[in-house]
Amino acid sequence: MSTTQSERLRELLEPLVTSQGLDLEEIAVDSVGRKRVLRVVVDSDTGADLDQIADVSRALSATLDETDAMGEGEYTLEVGTPGAERLLTEHRHYVRATGRLVKFQLAEGGELVARILKADEEGLDLEVPGVKGRRPTTRRLGFPDVAKARVQVEFSRKDSKDEKEEEA
Repeated sequence: MSTTQSERLRELLEPLVTSQGLDLEEIAVDSVGRKRVLRVVVDSDTGADLDQIADVSRALSATLDETDAMGEGEYTLEVGTPGAERLLTEHRHYVRATGRLVKFQLAEGGELVARILKADEEGLDLEVPGVKGRRPTTRRLGFPDVAKARVQVEFSRKDSKDEKEEEA
């Protein structure tokens, strides 16, 4: 997608997404054979439910039908939320990932897998899982020290409620 088309689409669609109480995270136009697909990724601090996704999809579709932003030819509009292993690129992404396990690529090299305890303007308070029966440790990581960060999927995580019940 050309930068000009991407910018035009963002200018057109972002106010509609914002009016629905959501953030416009990503816009991508992909060609699949002769078909084009416009993918719009939205999110909010509390997540987006199916009703919100449907509402914003209808609003975007109506606006796109009234304009020539997608040019001539057919296209499919897909509106969704970020995937489970989302890349964290904005401050709000880190805030939304509080409590989640994240894999960090460090600016100085190396990797760190830790749970975000708190995100502020300067960086993150993390809990680094203990290894071989050791207790978890805490660590402060400044945003300049992060080259890349991606949420990790956890299949066997205990809820904090379950942990409290075990401690009692």
